[in-house]
Amino acid sequence: MPAGSESSRVRRSSPRITSGFPAEGDRVIAQLPGEHPAWFGAYGHRLVVERAGGSVVGSIGLFWPPAEGVLEIDYGIVASRRGRGYATEATRALTAFALAAPDVHTVTAGVELSNPSSVRVLEKAGFHRCLVEENTARFRYTEPDLPRR
Repeated sequence: MPAGSESSRVRRSSPRITSGFPAEGDRVIAQLPGEHPAWFGAYGHRLVVERAGGSVVGSIGLFWPPAEGVLEIDYGIVASRRGRGYATEATRALTAFALAAPDVHTVTAGVELSNPSSVRVLEKAGFHRCLVEENTARFRYTEPDLPRR
């Protein structure tokens, strides 16, 4: 996480759980380690922990390994903690972490157009809309200063 960041932190251990966590998407992800063990390694999924009380308020993760230098990111914050910047902060931090990994130059995300808050999270995190398919928008973040590998 960036120095001086106060709202939330991304970590891998399990502190107190906030009401509403895990959400349905988190339950689905929790069942995937057998099918996709790399999703839960060094570049895998994390819990988003609120600094003030140390409670889990959501999760975020990368779908590893990269395909031709591209990774996908996904996140979710419990309803009671939305609108506090946690998703944006965690998305920025994990995107920077991903782009520092070997063979990664782009991070992508998909979001339903019916979820404007999530669209705004990606925009505030520096992602750019690159495609719209039916009810879903695709976003991407490419680090312009990193040499292509």
